[in-house]
Amino acid sequence: MGEKLDKRTKWSYCIGATGRDMAYTLVSMFLITYIQYTMKLTVAQFATISAIVVVCLIWDAFNDPLMGIIIENANLKGGKFRPWILLGCILNAFVIIGLFTIRPEGWGFVFFFGVGYLLWGMTYTMNDIAYWGMLPSLSSDPKERNTLVTVMGVFICIGQFSVAGLLPDMVAGNAVMAYRIAAIVIASCFLAFQLLTFFGCKERTRKKNPEVLSLKDMFKIFLRNDQLIAIGIAVLLFQIGSGLLIMIGMNFFYFEFGYGIGGNLVFWFTVMYGLGTLISEALFSTMSAHFSRKQIITASTVLIILGYLCFLSAGYLLPKTVVVLNIIGFVIFFAQGAFNMTMIVMLNNTIEYDEYKFNERHDSVISAVRSFATKLAGAIDQGAMALILIISGIYAISQSISNLEVEAGRGVLSHDEVIVSADSFISQATAVQRLILRLGIVVVPIIAITVAYVIIRKKYIIDEKKYDELVSEIAKRKEV
Repeated sequence: MGEKLDKRTKWSYCIGATGRDMAYTLVSMFLITYIQYTMKLTVAQFATISAIVVVCLIWDAFNDPLMGIIIENANLKGGKFRPWILLGCILNAFVIIGLFTIRPEGWGFVFFFGVGYLLWGMTYTMNDIAYWGMLPSLSSDPKERNTLVTVMGVFICIGQFSVAGLLPDMVAGNAVMAYRIAAIVIASCFLAFQLLTFFGCKERTRKKNPEVLSLKDMFKIFLRNDQLIAIGIAVLLFQIGSGLLIMIGMNFFYFEFGYGIGGNLVFWFTVMYGLGTLISEALFSTMSAHFSRKQIITASTVLIILGYLCFLSAGYLLPKTVVVLNIIGFVIFFAQGAFNMTMIVMLNNTIEYDEYKFNERHDSVISAVRSFATKLAGAIDQGAMALILIISGIYAISQSISNLEVEAGRGVLSHDEVIVSADSFISQATAVQRLILRLGIVVVPIIAITVAYVIIRKKYIIDEKKYDELVSEIAKRKEV
């Protein structure tokens, strides 16, 4: 049993997650949309920016374990994690404000964005790895850790939803100023919440581990574990499939319902995202008590495919109404939440599999694999989104709207004038262009998540019975 976690540390740590996820959601969900609808860029310039995002996210995926090694080897006066949390937060807040306020034109903006986005990823990683690294150091009591994760999850959702749900309804018609104000407010919240964590959390003194894994060691452990490879690839494919709907959602609602009302509809769709994910996570332990993990994965895959097919058919076979789309969204997000929770358990179970086969236990590698897969999936999704927008012709139309937003930012056009003119441009989009956009949102997730399911069914062998055998055998070895 570990030391009792004091309430001040517990709440300072958990509440601090709110600002972090506000800042991350702003950049990950809205930066490209901000550029698409407020910067006058050619297709070549937009494609280059998308390529920069892909390259930076791939670098960021490799940078996670590197940052972990740096933090592990550092010996700073303020503690092992707190100095990195504060430094990363301060630097990242300034970068966020710069990305949404500094506006050179043309290729000058492309260059500025490349430098700024690289700095954003590196400074956020500095804060992110230190923040999550602090979690297991706060308490060694499993029950207390679970409580900490649960409470923190609530504040993570508050941070995500406060940006993802509210911002889309505020930007249309004065996007340049709205994004600028949002960036300043959210960056300030990021700093304020992380200052709470910095000053409120009490780090415990831990004995320094004399043997620190190198990056080469980490990949060696990954490659020797066939079950970790299988579930790691499945996690990557799932993350690719589950990200596009939210990323391209604003474009879909703009072009299906209009520029003025589209942001409001994104808000309600985001509510479905939050509800679906939270309910599936809350019910996961109950589902696990009645069904096997592979049964949950199978049912989730079927629901996801049916949900996306219904999304594709809305307006053709099914009514294209807000109610119908929100019901479809809830089903998709609920199923994706259950699929994701099951994969997290499967991924964690490879720790005991590795210990069983090689008599070594490396919990940290699991976190690195999941983080690596998430960042790499984000890079692939960014590239896919850019291709879908360019190939469908949606990007070209959105540039006409971008011109309007630039004029509104200069005070030349009013909010209402922007909305009316934007809707006239959107009405020029053909049925084929809208269909291509919708196919891009639907086809990639169906293929990626289906392949992830097949890999799990064919290659992953650690079911409930097998896991119990592994744990039992490991316990026997320790008794000898």
